[in-house]
Amino acid sequence: MTFAPAPIPSRTQYVLEAVKHRILTGQLSPGQSLVETELAAQYGVSKTPVREALKTLAGTGLVVMSQYKGVTVRTVDATMAREVYDVRLLLEPEAVRRTVRSAASVEDARTALTRAAEAADPADRSLANRDFHRALYLPCGNPLLTRMLDEVRDQAALVSTVAWAAVPSWEREAAEHAEILRLATAGDADGAARAVHTHIASFVERAFPATDEAPTGGGTQR
Repeated sequence: MTFAPAPIPSRTQYVLEAVKHRILTGQLSPGQSLVETELAAQYGVSKTPVREALKTLAGTGLVVMSQYKGVTVRTVDATMAREVYDVRLLLEPEAVRRTVRSAASVEDARTALTRAAEAADPADRSLANRDFHRALYLPCGNPLLTRMLDEVRDQAALVSTVAWAAVPSWEREAAEHAEILRLATAGDADGAARAVHTHIASFVERAFPATDEAPTGGGTQR
């Protein structure tokens, strides 16, 4: 017998999405404390949905729960960034290669790219860029591969939030996204995979060069 996971209560989901949005748009900075009573008052709920939301965020790697420091937004350093992006480098190019080889539609990626280009708000551009990447790996045909990429998606967003505060390189990355989409649309699976690999690798190298200290601010997501 199989059991479906219990749905998250609506109040917990509301707090979860609100806090996540604030983290991934830089409104809550890495290392900042998240106090249950303060969040409960801000969102007009009891401490229980706040506590459950923070537990979920800890599971996705966006916050850290400590017996001594309480709950804080996860701090991003070069080691953490490279670990997260190493997983992307290992998995995402192959997922995109499989998507293109299967001749799956990439229209959702095209729509996301248009949204990113037209976005006036950094948070909207961030979300559109995240949707672009997911739209390309989602139809890869391997649900486990998709879930693995989804599991690091929020952590990758946090890395990008911090990096973009120091190096707001969205125009360069938008051009790289357009080239990836062009190759995918042309059916060039290997070319699209190489472009994705280069795109991911060059971003983390620019933002977290091995010889420099990592940026520590907030920003938006690529």
